[in-house]
Amino acid sequence: MGSDNGFLSLVAAPDFKTIAGLKGKTLSVDARTTGYAFVLFDILRRNGLEESDYKIEKVGGTTLRWDSLREGKQSGTLLSAPFNFLASEQHFNELARAIQVIGPYQDNVAATRSSWAKENRTKVIAFIRGYAQAIDWLHDKANREEAISILLNNVKMSPELAERTYDELLDPKDGFFRKARVNTEGMRTVLALRSRYANAKKVLVDPLKYYDSSYYDAAMR
Repeated sequence: MGSDNGFLSLVAAPDFKTIAGLKGKTLSVDARTTGYAFVLFDILRRNGLEESDYKIEKVGGTTLRWDSLREGKQSGTLLSAPFNFLASEQHFNELARAIQVIGPYQDNVAATRSSWAKENRTKVIAFIRGYAQAIDWLHDKANREEAISILLNNVKMSPELAERTYDELLDPKDGFFRKARVNTEGMRTVLALRSRYANAKKVLVDPLKYYDSSYYDAAMR
């Protein structure tokens, strides 16, 4: 099953108003060979910056990258909710939304070994069905206040920030995928980026090589 498009935004320090302005600067990634790093490289490439035009530092997860960015250690990075909102409040600039630049993107998924899935088919189907029902519940605006309350009970943030986070993550167009559907076009984007930027050069083109829809189809019956 599929979860979301990553909700990724390229955010830069207050002095930078355009992507072109990042030429010659240092940007942070979680690690050099992750999908998020490849998204960053492609956003920059599509805006005229090749990998030789900037420096990359491996910093770690989103919280670490945000802390490093606001401390002035780098000039830009990819952030998602709620960190993009925190950045905006502190006058950092959102220069691009990833999916508006690179197109459909499959970020988080549920994955396991095919051998384990075959041995535990009932559990896999139940997991997908339960997750899809939870996403349906979150998308129901009647549950908005309760969902925000759950978020506040589990993540330290202000009520206002929680509301903005809910609205972004449950956006009818670009929020969590309804029914936990896999976005096959988004998978093609992932494979294309890995083919372009991974160190082990290999052309990857067929998303169905990595996706067995029979479990999802059974869960949706």
